[in-house]
Amino acid sequence: MLRTSPQKLNLLAQMIRGKKVDKALNDLTFSKRRVASEVKKCLQSAIANAENNHGLDVDELIVSEAFVGKNLVMKRGRPRARGRFGKILKPFAQVTITVRQLEEQA
Repeated sequence: MLRTSPQKLNLLAQMIRGKKVDKALNDLTFSKRRVASEVKKCLQSAIANAENNHGLDVDELIVSEAFVGKNLVMKRGRPRARGRFGKILKPFAQVTITVRQLEEQA
């Protein structure tokens, strides 16, 4: 769960989708977006899980899926003129990254 809007997080998910994992890690490392480090951490976790739990080769991995979902929205407010109330919405989003190994082409 990341403290950013799903729309902003989806830009990073689109950037890494379908790429080899080392290229995706480089793109996230040098991205200027604030949540790029959090997405990079999630990708590194997916790579480690693929290597340790499923015995896949890290050099052959690609990002097969990267999608974003909405999560909770914190509702805050700010007093405005004439006794009114300005609504402030602070959205959260979640990212799911799936990696798979490239098959050998005969």
